[in-house]
Order: sequence, then structure tokens, then C-alpha cells
Amino acid sequence: MNWVQELLDLYDKNEDIAGEMMYLEQKTKKGVVKIPIVLLPVSHTTVLAQITVTIDETGDFLKAETVAEEDRITIIPVTEKSGSRTDVAPHPLCDNLKYLAGDYMKYYAGKAGKEKDFSRNHELFMQALQAWNDSEFHHIKAQAVYRYLEKGCLIRDLVENGIVELNESGKMKEDVKILGILQTDAFVRWRIEEAKELQPGILEDDAGSCLSECWLDKSLFQSFIRYYETCTVEKGLSYLTGNTEAVSYLHPKKIRNEGDGGKLFSSNDKTYFTFRGRFTDKSQAIAIGYTDSQKIHNALKWIIRKQGYAWDDLTVVVWASEMQPLPDMREDTDAICEKAEEILTDEDIGWPDRDEACEEESGYDEPAGWGEEEEEEHIYDTDEPGALRFKAAMRGYEKQFDRMSRTVLLALTSATPGRVSMAENRVLLSSHYIENLAYWHDSCRWLHTKYKDGRRIIYTGMKGIDALARALYGTEQKGVLTLANNKVCGELYKRLLPCMIDRKKVPEDLVRLAVYRASSPVSFKEWYNWESVLETACAFVKKQYYDRDPKEEWRVALDKECDKRDYLYGRLLAAAYYVEFRTYTKEERRETNAQRYMTAFSQRPMQTWKIIEEKLAPYWQRLRTGESIKYRKLLEEIYDKFSVETFEDDRPLGGLYLLGFHSQITALRNYQEVQTEDGEAEEQE
Repeated sequence: MNWVQELLDLYDKNEDIAGEMMYLEQKTKKGVVKIPIVLLPVSHTTVLAQITVTIDETGDFLKAETVAEEDRITIIPVTEKSGSRTDVAPHPLCDNLKYLAGDYMKYYAGKAGKEKDFSRNHELFMQALQAWNDSEFHHIKAQAVYRYLEKGCLIRDLVENGIVELNESGKMKEDVKILGILQTDAFVRWRIEEAKELQPGILEDDAGSCLSECWLDKSLFQSFIRYYETCTVEKGLSYLTGNTEAVSYLHPKKIRNEGDGGKLFSSNDKTYFTFRGRFTDKSQAIAIGYTDSQKIHNALKWIIRKQGYAWDDLTVVVWASEMQPLPDMREDTDAICEKAEEILTDEDIGWPDRDEACEEESGYDEPAGWGEEEEEEHIYDTDEPGALRFKAAMRGYEKQFDRMSRTVLLALTSATPGRVSMAENRVLLSSHYIENLAYWHDSCRWLHTKYKDGRRIIYTGMKGIDALARALYGTEQKGVLTLANNKVCGELYKRLLPCMIDRKKVPEDLVRLAVYRASSPVSFKEWYNWESVLETACAFVKKQYYDRDPKEEWRVALDKECDKRDYLYGRLLAAAYYVEFRTYTKEERRETNAQRYMTAFSQRPMQTWKIIEEKLAPYWQRLRTGESIKYRKLLEEIYDKFSVETFEDDRPLGGLYLLGFHSQITALRNYQEVQTEDGEAEEQE
């Protein structure tokens, strides 16, 4: 199935909840907020309302109030023209004051000499509403709205209720806003209540419920849908079904968010010449059945608001055909595992022993400057337990799907302010999606660090897109790697998407960039920012080697038998770093010579190593005897792995030296020193 058919299928499977306002809880800096989402019925859209007017079913005014900020999303019926309004086409029931108020011109000030006459707007609105009320599909609430508005006193009632403000001349103030919108352009929605003197229950629907809010009343939605189906609509050949039916050339807006004016389909040839020279008229360019167009757009709006995410103007949404949960490709390995633990059962996942896969940090004396002590820190073992945890999570996800289940990925961006382009559309088997995403995390698996809830978390796997973007392109702002704008994340996502779902190689320029930044620690004021960049570079280099030859898989665990020149030089640099760093106190915290010379070392390793080695002389004297012996032995072991030719080769180092550096650092960090009775230092793993 293509993405259009997938959206139609998505709508049909969830049509029973169309029109129901639901809320998603989202954590923000200000706390948990509820985000409203709704699968819209056909011929309906959402707007941000500013005023709620309450009347009874006889059309008598009861009260008016401004809408609560968190309750502004309002479902309203629309026609094909009003849904993509560029002229004065009115909405059928709810609209701006200039359409609803018969006394609008009485209170409208306008600019001197440039006054506009909005009487036509109100006239068109009343004609459209009367046509609905005169049909066999009329609704008592729509009739009540008509009875009230034909009195022509809406602005007066709003003024008396303190909603609209007037100036000294008795006109509406032009600069007063209601919820950020000028009061002259405020949008009004309706609440219909039963008149006390009439028989109760007159507003109840077939299910016996009585919803006074017009924007939540499903019976009102269905009334308009059935009425609008009888209206004259242009018929033609639908390119989607091949049938002659009511087709649409004016497609809905607000696809990515409520303020999105771009359209996914367009056949405008009057101004922008979108098809002239290729076709003779717009029907040859594109024609989609009206109902199908509504379902496609409404399903897309719903799924984006439900589980989509955005980076600047790039919006991405991924869903499974049966709406089962999917691992989020934006997230890091640890976050994917945590989410699986929340939403999947232990039986599905088959967790390994969590005490083995995730243990509290204990023991080692971490050198000042490489990492400050946190309240709590989790360390996943350098390879196997963390890998088992991730594989268990991915198996748990995969168990939710049958053999033919599909996963759809759509990415939308803005070609122009009025157009939305499809940057990516993929329909693939869910099993392939999970397998390829697992491959991405496995082939990039390295040791990574992040901060969460005040704790420093260390995990094996791969960073998420946002963390990768900050590591590659971020600059330090107040001690944190920060991006100039979110667009960088979106561009990086588009470049890495083939790597994640198609097993493509990481672009060479990204690997080079990561290695270059990691080789320049003096560019970073805070050690943890450099550490994040170093981890990213190691992950990319590891994947680069794995893509060339799957048998050449590098691990975080130190490979003491490796005799590759680049790897050995990286180990030497790590040993020099530690010899100096272990002599520092927290008060003496500063860059080591290994860090200062790292850029030069990556370009001329043998020549630079002689300088670094000479500068180690005073630090050997400051080390305790046991430590001095340990590090001297380590250097001798590394020297023994070199041949004379490889050691004297002064060509620039490849990214592999960073793997040797980081693996050796990790191995040294896991040593714990204990003092023996005779005062000598003893090493323990």
C-alpha cells in the first residue's frame, strides 16, 4: 500500500472515535500539560476560539465568556471553500465576529477613509446557515444559533458582558486583543442550553446524552455531514479510486499544526502556474474524491498531533498499521529500553537480570575533572549486558506485530509558505523497521553519557538525534552544547534516516567532522562536552569500520592484542593523559598536556609523542609508587605492540586512534586502588 491508502486505512480503522476530543499528557519545564488531539469528522476542521457564547434552544442570549487558554481548540463544520478560505466564504456555524454579528458595522471603527463594509460577510453566513436549517438534516442547535443571530445584537451582548471594549465614540477598540487576537477578529463558538421553562431533554441525542458544547456534539457533526453530502459539488474522475464522484480541488490546511497554512495538494494555475505547460486544466493535474481528501488530511493531522515530532519546519510521523507501539528512532538506546519497559509486558520483553544489566556505580576513584560525583550514576557494562537489554526490548516490540504488519514513515516540510512538500515517505514491514533500527544501534554501539533527572547515566548503544546534532554542530553556551536552531536536528535526521531504516553507511563528512571535533578538546571549556563529542566520534568510526567489513567489529572493551598503529597511538595518548591527571587535585583542575597537544598528535603522532613524553617527567614523581609502576608497565606493553616501522610512521592518524584512546581511558577508569598494609598501592579490576 502507498501512503495515501495507508492514511485512508488509518481513518477507517479509527472512524468510531472521530469527533472525540482526547488529551495527551506532555512533560514541560512548567509541569505536565494536556495537549488536545482529535480525529476530525469529514467536513470539519479545528480553530482556536476566543469567545464562547451561550444561548438556549429558543435563541435567547444567556452569557458570554472568553475561552480558557488550554481549551481553545474547537471543532467546527466547514465547506470545501471555507475550509481553505481565501475569500469571504463563511463557515456554516461558527466564525469570526464580522460574519456572525448583524450589528458589526454599527460598532466597527475602521480606519478613516478606508472603512470596509462587512455586511456582505454576515449576509452570506446567514444564507448558508438558513440553507442547512431548511434541509431535512436540520439540527435544533443550528436552528437556535440562527434564531439568535437574526436578532442582530451579538456585539451589543458581548459589550454588556464585558467581552468587547468600546472607545469614547462607542466603537470597538482596534488595539484590544482577546487571547492574542484583535477583538474585531475574534472567533466565536456556541454553547446551547435547554430553556428552563421548556420540557427538559429536548437537546438529548439518540444515546440520551446532552452536550451543550456545539464543538463536542457528534449528532451536530453528523447532521452537517449528511446535509453537505446533498449540496452541489463538482464531479469528476478521482485519480485515487478511478470512479466518477464528487472531487475536491480545494484541500484542507493546518496539516502540521493549527497555524500551518501550507497545502499538500494544489492545482492553482491562476497565479503560480503549477501545471500550465504540462496540462490544459487542473482536472488533468490532480483530482481526488472529496470524502477521500477529507479522510486523508484528517487522518494525517490526527496522527501527527498524536505521535509526530517536529524540528523547525520538518515534521515527521511514524505509525504501525494496527497502531501498535513502535520504538522511536529519535531516541537513544537507553530511552528506547526505558519506554519498552513502560508500555510492554515483562513476558513480551523477557528482560535479562536487571542487576546484571544495570548496576549502581561503586568503587573507583574518579579523577577530578573527568567527571564530578553525582547523586547516583548507572553504569551499563561496556558491551554484553547493555546489548542484551536492548535486544530484549526490540524483541518485545517485534512480538506485537504479525508477519504482514506495516510501518509508515512520513516527513513533511515547507517548500513555500503556502505549500507542504513530502520530504520522505516510506511504507515497510514493521519487522524490517525494527530489525534495521536495531542494526543501527548495534553497529554504532559504544559507551555514551547523558544527564537525566540530576543523574549522570552511562549506557551502551547510540545517542539520539538531538544529542548527535549537539555533539556535531553545537557550541558551548553556559556550559551546555547548544544549537543555533532546531533546523540542524531536522537536517541531520534526514541524512541519517537511510542509515537507520536502510542500513546505509554513515556519510563520510559526518565521520570526519566528529573526529575533527573530538581531536580538539581545547575547543571545549567543559570536559563533559568534549566527552560527548568523543563518544559520538567513536560510535561513527566504529560503524564506519563495521560497514567496510562486518568481521571488524570494535568494542568498548580494551583490545590488548590489537597491534594497529592508530589504535596503539590512541592508547599511548590515554596513558599519558592518566599519568598527569592522577596527580591533580580538584583545586588544580586543568587541561593535561595530552589534551593540549591532541590536535597536533592526530596529525604528527610520533613527533608530538616525544613532546608529550618529555612533559610527563615531573608527574611521574608525584604519583604514588604503585600507580607509577602500573602506568610504566602499561606504556611498556603498548610499546611492545608497535613495530619499529609503525611507530616511526608520522602520517596523520585515522579515527581509529580515538577508539584506542577512549577504550584505554574506560579501562583505566575501572581500576580501583586500595592501600595495602605496607603503604603500597594495589590494583584491582
